[in-house]
Amino acid sequence: MAHLDVAGIGVTLPDGRPLLRDVSFRVGDGQRVALVGPNGAGKSTLLRIVAGDEPAPIGGVTRSGGLGVMRQDIGRVDDDRSVRDLLASLADPAVAAAARELAEAELGIMEVDDEPAQLRYAQALADWADVGGYDAELAWDRITQAVLGEDFERAQHRDVRRLSGGEQKRLVLEALLRGPTEVLLLDEPDNALDVPTKRWLEDRLVASGRTMLFVSHDRELLARVATHVVTLEPGPAGATAWVHGGGFATYGQAREDRRARLEELLRRWEEEHVKLRELVVALKQRATFNDGMSSRYQAAVTRLRKFEEVGPPTLLARDQAVQVRLRGGRTAKRAVVASALELTGLLRPFDVEVWFGERVALLGANGTGKSHLLRLLAAGGTDPGPEHEPAGDVAVDPVAHTGSAVLGSRVRPGWFAQNHAHPELVGRTLLEILHRGDAHRRGLPRDEASRALDRYELVDAAQQAYETLSGGQQARFQILLLELGGATLLLLDEPTDNLDLHSAEALERGLAAFEGTVLAVTHDRWFTRTFDRFLVVRDDGTVVETREAVWDVARAARA
Repeated sequence: MAHLDVAGIGVTLPDGRPLLRDVSFRVGDGQRVALVGPNGAGKSTLLRIVAGDEPAPIGGVTRSGGLGVMRQDIGRVDDDRSVRDLLASLADPAVAAAARELAEAELGIMEVDDEPAQLRYAQALADWADVGGYDAELAWDRITQAVLGEDFERAQHRDVRRLSGGEQKRLVLEALLRGPTEVLLLDEPDNALDVPTKRWLEDRLVASGRTMLFVSHDRELLARVATHVVTLEPGPAGATAWVHGGGFATYGQAREDRRARLEELLRRWEEEHVKLRELVVALKQRATFNDGMSSRYQAAVTRLRKFEEVGPPTLLARDQAVQVRLRGGRTAKRAVVASALELTGLLRPFDVEVWFGERVALLGANGTGKSHLLRLLAAGGTDPGPEHEPAGDVAVDPVAHTGSAVLGSRVRPGWFAQNHAHPELVGRTLLEILHRGDAHRRGLPRDEASRALDRYELVDAAQQAYETLSGGQQARFQILLLELGGATLLLLDEPTDNLDLHSAEALERGLAAFEGTVLAVTHDRWFTRTFDRFLVVRDDGTVVETREAVWDVARAARA
């Protein structure tokens, strides 16, 4: 029987702000519990505590069964780990320790081939066999074959950082789902995965029978996988947890019903509070002229005191109210015209016209060149003029191409690149970035900057450096910069990947009101429901247009 108990977790940030308060819930045997909540509410912090990566300042975590962990940084690995190192880190602790010793012994004998180094290497090989290392390598061979199409012998020394984000995640997911651990802890396992791989993940998670706690913002995945939903609800004293005992399909209605119930209880409490206070005042006045009323007055005071000590019912968590005001502006009727456009080694020549006001989704597997196409357009296309200057301060690397992609008059591109490092923002607070502006965006007075941050639920982070924000907070801030930059062509690369549920819905509302053209690369099936046209990039680099969102490349080939 595998389970996970989170009991009374409390966390205060180094700057004194409370993050989590008395967070408690249970993940029962075989349950698949989704952890949701606004960006910055503490979801990743809580998962790190559950994983044992950092101690719980208050409260504790207990579990039964082995624990397998996918951390948030998988998909963005930029260190020197090899495929072997990554897979070994996910294995049984004894296998992981023996793998580290074997690697160090191999390195030692290459540096100094003396008798001590040879003895150490021989012992490491013996220990590797004793802990089942060779059996582990057979399992790793199946994993690398499934993900990379190579046997483990060839793939083991590949640098993980040279793999795509989706390949990195697939390696970890395959290892965890094929492994023996009974409890899985997954921090945004679906990010950087294309839709066929997301469907594979959903099917595997459901079929695994494992006990799991996972963070995801993908509404389709939540609907297909979650058996229960735990919501972190921020408050002045830190976020608390509310547990919905059903899946995501009933979550929205349950949340509304709970809010209505709490509002009614609070209304009744306030009415009773007013009555008690009025009674105390009335009895105090009467006791001034009638000594016989003193005992009744004291009893009323005691009753009021006890009532206030108990306090009101659960305070309502304020729902996020992110307000995206993407304005845009009129441009030429043909916003983008591509003629015989070919991205070298990626997209084969294609023609397309995108008209002012259209919402066009770029679909296809990872690594097929969709993001490169957005980058080419972000630089102003193949023949940029002064009016096509980007609405942002992000450096755009050139894209090798032939053919042309021309932007229409008054088309000013704004590029949302989720995985871009944004060195121009690092080390600066949000308020400073907005106040100073840049070469493409005017600076805002501090009070106006604060109001803009407030609309994006970022005013509490105004004095934080950009790099200290959560992934979702960074995404919201980048969208705010696009809004302020005056873009008339929005180029969005996976814009909803790190956005919480409320922020994703706010972005959808903002795009609906945007007077301009939108091209978006996305694997968000829910998000694509708001688009007009779909361009699908096949595995062979050809581009076809479909009438609906098509995730199966074979179907796109027949479209």
